[in-house]
Amino acid sequence: MRGLRRQRRREVVVDLLVWVLLAVMAAAMGPDPLKDPAVFGMVTAPRMALAAVAVLVGRAWPLAAVVVLLPLGPWDFAHGLATSDVAWPVAIPGVKIFPFVPTSPFVMWFAYLGGRRTARVWPAPAVFCAPVLIGVFLVLRAGGGAGLWITMVSALVLTYVLPYLLGVLRRRLLEQRRQAGLSLEAQARMRERARIARDMHDSLGHDLALIAVRAAGLELSPGLAEAQVKAAGELRSAAADATERLRQIIGLLRDESDPPPLAPVDEDVAELVERARQSGMAITLDLASGRVPGLASAVVQEGLTNAAKHAPGAAVTVTVTPHRVSVRNGPPSSRPTALPGGLGLAGLRERARLAGGALSAAPTLDGFELAVDLL
Repeated sequence: MRGLRRQRRREVVVDLLVWVLLAVMAAAMGPDPLKDPAVFGMVTAPRMALAAVAVLVGRAWPLAAVVVLLPLGPWDFAHGLATSDVAWPVAIPGVKIFPFVPTSPFVMWFAYLGGRRTARVWPAPAVFCAPVLIGVFLVLRAGGGAGLWITMVSALVLTYVLPYLLGVLRRRLLEQRRQAGLSLEAQARMRERARIARDMHDSLGHDLALIAVRAAGLELSPGLAEAQVKAAGELRSAAADATERLRQIIGLLRDESDPPPLAPVDEDVAELVERARQSGMAITLDLASGRVPGLASAVVQEGLTNAAKHAPGAAVTVTVTPHRVSVRNGPPSSRPTALPGGLGLAGLRERARLAGGALSAAPTLDGFELAVDLL
């Protein structure tokens, strides 16, 4: 009974209007009330009751409303919206196409709603068996002529089957639209995850590498007690472990179809170099006067981060000119603090390509060099 309740006043008003219209159409199909009021009451009153039941159940179970309205279906095969002469397989003049009665629009509407609101497949064939049986019975009773069969089939197809199929099509289109909306939401979540991964890679990875460098410097400082040297070594090892876990988290946050990280860093070259120096890195900066390439900060940050992780204690030379940015490091003085791999070079290579340049990252005779050449 829950499906028969109307949740809003608007639904009650709409259903009352539909019932009034359907009752008027049902009355128009009956005898003239002025000529024979008694017969009119006997025929029309049950039809109005059927209309009320159809409207009552039609919102929740539209196919049930189709069954209720079967007595008001298009069963007058003597009239049709069109008349045609059929020449195949035999000549049949004056065949009526699509018998139409005043209540046909309401039957078609409930059939459409059945396809629109019923996700399961089996109720429709079960329901449509009833009008098929009625149509076959009426045709056989009228003699079973070929023209009657054509009339009956057109009535069933256009009144019941076609509106139902249109409802099914509408339902599937709405489902596809909903799935597309869910897909867009999922893509937005993936983009946010990728943004978090980029932020973690650009900021936390760089900071963790500098922490490891500072800890390595403390570990090699003279005059420290054995316990202090051990603590510095544990700090360096913890920073290396944190860097590796950061890489793993970034891998989880970043989908394989996501583009490489392209976000620029916030600090300029001089600030990046000074912060790395304060962490204990030995850096020589050659910053040419004039225009500084837009990629300079990203290249320098990636180069310093890689040098801190893979060549701790090495001397680093940073060179920035209008057409070339390079970070070159010498041999490390202690073991690396991280495993090779990551997303930084992939994103930097893509940024260089979009800027019309080329990235090179390769070992040198005594170390490693990361460089971007710009036109």
